[in-house]
Parts: sequence; C-alpha cells; structure tokens
Amino acid sequence: MPREKALRKSATYAVEMLGIVKVYPDGTVALRGVDFRARPGEIHALLGENGAGKTTLMRILYGEIRPTRGEIRVFGEKVSFRSPRDALKRGIAMVYQHFSLVPTFTAFENIYMAVGSISRVSRRELRIEVEELMRELGLKVPLDEVVEKLPVGIQQRVELLKALALKAKILILDEPTSVLSPAEAEGLFRLLKRLRDEGHTVIYITHKLREVHELADTVTVMRRGKVVASSLDARSVDEATLARLMVGEEIVTQAYPLSRRVGPPVLVIRDLWVRGDRGEWRVRGVSLEVRRGEILGIAGVQGSGQNELAEAIVGLRKPEKGTILLDGVDITRLSVEDRYRLGIAYIIDSRSVGLVQDMSVVDNSILTWLWRFVRRGMIDYSEAASHAKRIVEKYNVVTPSLWSRVRYLSGGNQQKLLVGREAEKQPKLLIAAEPTHGLDVRAARFVRETLVKLRDEGIAVLLISSDLDEVLSVSDRIAVMHEGRIIAVEPRNEMSREKIGLLMGGAA
Repeated sequence: MPREKALRKSATYAVEMLGIVKVYPDGTVALRGVDFRARPGEIHALLGENGAGKTTLMRILYGEIRPTRGEIRVFGEKVSFRSPRDALKRGIAMVYQHFSLVPTFTAFENIYMAVGSISRVSRRELRIEVEELMRELGLKVPLDEVVEKLPVGIQQRVELLKALALKAKILILDEPTSVLSPAEAEGLFRLLKRLRDEGHTVIYITHKLREVHELADTVTVMRRGKVVASSLDARSVDEATLARLMVGEEIVTQAYPLSRRVGPPVLVIRDLWVRGDRGEWRVRGVSLEVRRGEILGIAGVQGSGQNELAEAIVGLRKPEKGTILLDGVDITRLSVEDRYRLGIAYIIDSRSVGLVQDMSVVDNSILTWLWRFVRRGMIDYSEAASHAKRIVEKYNVVTPSLWSRVRYLSGGNQQKLLVGREAEKQPKLLIAAEPTHGLDVRAARFVRETLVKLRDEGIAVLLISSDLDEVLSVSDRIAVMHEGRIIAVEPRNEMSREKIGLLMGGAA
C-alpha cells in the first residue's frame, strides 16, 4: 500500500515501545516501564535473563498479550493490537523456537493456510509470490513436500517464507538456532542479513552471546523487567560486558575440569533400536556406556534420535530390540516407575511436559517420586512442602509462594525447579536433556555446575544437548549422534567445536 510504504520510508523507527508496563493477575510485575526501539533495516538482538521480560515484551508487540500500560508505534503510527492477527496486518510476524507448522500438510499448504486467514489471495497467486520470494532470497524449499519429512532447517525456512508471504516487514525470532546444526545456523544468518539489507527489521531473541557478534547490528539488554542498556553497537561491545549487563555481575565462561574418579559402567546399552511416533526408525543400533562419576555428552542436531534414546532408557518408549542395563540389571522391559525406583532421574527436554502448569510448586517438586511422600495412602504435604522449600532455596527458584501455580514462574525458574526435583533424588543415573535450553547465562552456569557437582558425587550423567559450547564445557566424553546412530565417541580433549559440527552434519 502506498501510504504504508511512505510511512516506512519516513519513519525513524520501525518499532517504538514506550513506557510498557505488564502486571499479571497474580500481582507479578513482568515489565516496569520499558522503552524499546528498533530501526528499519537492522538486526536488533534482545538479551536478558530468564524472567527479565524480553519474551513478554515481544509477545506484546506481536499482539499475543496486552500491556497494562504503555504505547506502541509501528513506523511512527500509534497502534493497539488485540491479537496476532492485528499485528500481522501491520507487517509484524513472530517465529517461535517451536515451529507452528502442521506436520501432515505440505510446505505450501502451511503457507497458504496462514496467508489465507489474513487475505483473500488465491492459491495460484500465492504460489507465484512464494516462488518469487524464494528466487529473490535464494531460499530453497520443496513446497510440495510434506513438512514432517523435511529437516528442521528447511522447516524453519518454511516459517520464514510464511512470515514474508504475510508481507511482514518486522520479524521477531525467538531462539531460532536452538534446533539447527552449525551449518544450518550459518545459512540462517546469511538469510537474515540479506533481509536486513532489503529493509526488513529483525528482532532476534537469543541467550547465545556468540551470535550477537556474528549477526546483530544493535543490542538491547533487559534485566528484571527493565532495560539496562539500549542501542549498543553489537560489534564494539564484548561478550563479558553483555553478560555483566544481563546478570549484574561478572560471568566467566569456562570448561570444567575432567572427572578424576571415573568408575565402572552404570548404564550399558547394546544394539538398541527404537521407532518414532510414525513407525520410522529413530534409534538405529546404538551401543553406549555411561560410567559412574562421568558426564557423557551426546551432541547432535535436534531430531537425530536423542529424545527417543532418552525415552527408551527411561521407559517412556518401548525399544524394538536391544538391551538396557542399569548397574548390571536388565531394565529393558521394566516400567517407568520401576526404573525410577532403581535409580534413574530424567530432566526432560520440555518444561511444558515435565511440569504440570496448573499445579503448585510443591506438587511439581514431588511429581516423579510420589511414593517417597505417601503415608497410609495419602501425600504427607508437610514433608512435601519442606522438600519443595529445600529445592527452592538450594536451586534459587524465584516464586511468589510454594503454593503458587507453576505457570506464574518464569521459564528459567521453571527449569531450575525441574532440575532440582530430579537432582535431589541422588540417582545412580541422571539423564539431562537440553537442561539449559532457553536459559540466560547465569542460570545456565548454575545448572552446569549442578551437573558437574553430581558427577563428582559419583553419579553417572548422560547429557543430551544441541548447544556445542555446553557439551564441550562439561562433558568428560562426547558422543555425536546423526540420523539415529552414534557416529563417534571420544574424550572431550580430542574433540573441537569444528569437529563436532562436521559430525553433527553427517561428515564421516
């Protein structure tokens, strides 16, 4: 539209959010008078601790939630959004870290379903537009392929195409590299830089400081619901400064010392084969050992079979063949509860699955070992509350009350509750799947230190992580998984970021 183009051309800022306040019904103050500005044609990184308010701020911009107070301007014009549909009509789109695609639809059907809900464009017209976008941006997407058959990197391209087909000039990306290999992440960065050069505004939420220097032009840092630094030049500010701004203290990234007391195998897996939800092989002949007093890190692009492997060890997924031994006991056919009783603990990769959002902190703190707190058929809530209080204090879980519903905790505090619950069992084997996913620098450091402490206490730790820095900082040995197979297992000091990245991509 000519008027909108004129506004974009004349406006100093693509986005202005002025004095944004958000107070939730339970009294939690998420945003305290936040000012945020992003210019046309820039990649603007938004950093902050979990609970700092950055995701809340962007959900307000996208129309998902409404601010308690404040003003929003898009290309200089004041707006008020009641839903994401309103934001999309004004050229704002958000790509979440968990894609919102229908897996049984083709790539083009997913795009048409989104665009058709906003405009009356025909399938033929949209197809021409999308193919033109692909040519202009160098995006290769098999439009007629069913989404569930596409690699995650291609699925992310579908999400971006969907946003661009909706005529979005402002793109919000939430932790976009969490499911990508290093090569796929580099491809995404090239695409985002090209979009920036064509005048798009990209607001990039990430906890990975390394990405700020590789990608962003400008940085805004939030802490505890406020902006503590804005319009920083991403190329002139170092990672240590950004970390200090985020958490209010000096944060040193480190590689933890290797274990000095590695014992005999606790977990032994022999020729394990596991199918996925649609009957396809997800784990293909995996053999692996995790020893007492060591952290074995499994690196791999998400979707390489790591989750199915963890679920088979815990008992959530039945293997087709193979053997799983825990301290010499064959647990291959045992129930989840029996495995937990024998000494397995599991930090699941999704907080929304591992915690019941409408249950209290106390209830969630005992969820996976209720038998420990049952007396005469009833839960001893006095003991359960004492246990929950220990977790809250020991793992720095910020909560209004032990009886608050978990949904009112920030994502980082939910994660610390989940980690604390499993760690406090003092298990023989701890499986930690993406334990720091989405956490800020300080919270991630705390979780990693917890894993190392448990290892030093003699616990066997199986770490599954798509964060290469994490795998390299805490693992004693590193296994790389690709398309359901373990293709390498080596001591940490014989691995490098580049080598793991190649192996994750399938290099021999």
